[in-house]
Amino acid sequence: MPQFAPLKNDTFLRALLRQPTEYTPVWLMRQAGRYLPEYRATRARAGSFLGLAKNPDYATEVTLQPIDRYPLDASILFSDILTVPDAMGLGLYFADGEGPKFERPLRTEADVLALRVPDMESLDYVFKAVTSIRLALDGRVPLIGFSGSPWTLACYMVEGQGSREFHTIKKMLYARPDLMHRILEINATAVAQYLNAQIDAGAQAVMIFDSWGGALADGAYQEFSLNYMRQVLGQLQREKDGVRIPAIVFTKGGGIWLDEMAGIGADALGLDWTVNLGRARALVGDRVALQGNLDPAILFAAPDQIRAEVERSLTAYGAPSAGSGHVFNLGHGISQFTPPESVSAMVEAVHSFSRRQRAG
Repeated sequence: MPQFAPLKNDTFLRALLRQPTEYTPVWLMRQAGRYLPEYRATRARAGSFLGLAKNPDYATEVTLQPIDRYPLDASILFSDILTVPDAMGLGLYFADGEGPKFERPLRTEADVLALRVPDMESLDYVFKAVTSIRLALDGRVPLIGFSGSPWTLACYMVEGQGSREFHTIKKMLYARPDLMHRILEINATAVAQYLNAQIDAGAQAVMIFDSWGGALADGAYQEFSLNYMRQVLGQLQREKDGVRIPAIVFTKGGGIWLDEMAGIGADALGLDWTVNLGRARALVGDRVALQGNLDPAILFAAPDQIRAEVERSLTAYGAPSAGSGHVFNLGHGISQFTPPESVSAMVEAVHSFSRRQRAG
């Protein structure tokens, strides 16, 4: 294993572990992406999205682009949420303008019974990228590894693509819960192995994206999503070389379940923009840190409006106190149409206002 440089800015990690910080750290979901002209140029050189994601050199280049441009407090591995089902042999491809699709979705009992946890060797390009990024960062900020949640991966694996209604997977969930649980058990094992391999390769925190958990009914969410994220967290290595590796869980649309989410073993919960930060903080108490949760659409507004919304959000969370922790982020991924200068205004507002909060 290569020698990594010591970390110069650990504010993000300290906030996740509910330790005191001089200001509120900030990073953005999808911060390496199409809103940046330098990303679009690299993607053009790579020839395709998968050409970008599966090449450790390109993945390193685009991961560092937002870190070079903005004073962000964390970087996140550039990869795709669907690398794991791709490694399971489902045939991932990207149709122009239509997002990811699978050639061989899980539709029959035979499909489900044939499913296996993939050999992590087949995902070596991801782990090589993690190590390459960590070396290139040279200790500037921590590196976050990530995976889709077992349920969210299953949605793509059964539907064969993204969905609004989730008819196919919900039909399986209600008609054949035995098949659904088999998929989710395999996914939970695969996700845990995948995240552990990212930690071994150099990831300093990990995040589980449960993008479609909010599509589930109450009761079904606990059984088919939350339960399997708990399984993943139970299998994660939470320390590497004597250093704690924090884990974040984010269910989009999951605000109504925060109390239950706080008990599954995560260090922090991500929040979408429907949740009031102050109320969320009162609900979870000192059990977990919080991450979020500005509406990404505010970044289309003028700089003074962005600053006002950042201040409103930080005021809602309130002044930091012992046992609390807050990482500023958007409530979902940044839009590809966001003006890059809006991000500058937001990051500067988070840092300056949160310092004033602590001084006040």
